[in-house]
Amino acid sequence: MIFKGVLDGRPYPEHGTSLRDWVAIPPSQVQLDHLITTKSTLQLGLLLDDDSTYYGDMFAHVVQWRGELYLEDGLHRALRCALHQRKVLHARVLSLPD
Repeated sequence: MIFKGVLDGRPYPEHGTSLRDWVAIPPSQVQLDHLITTKSTLQLGLLLDDDSTYYGDMFAHVVQWRGELYLEDGLHRALRCALHQRKVLHARVLSLPD
């Protein structure tokens, strides 16, 4: 299994973190099989696009809440890692209080 789980929505509270706030969080390595996705569908065109991170953050965004890691942004990056047989993803991890 690639991910720990797949959801269609965010179970954690709204955090209001802006892109500028995300960029201030240093990236770290996260194991793919520890992540729970918050999107159940993807657009294949974005997965195959070489410039998919051109206008956004080059690292995935993960929210840690109640002991779980939720992939908020970066599903396409995570799947690319899995397709390349990699088990870790570089991501910015935002910890929310329980």
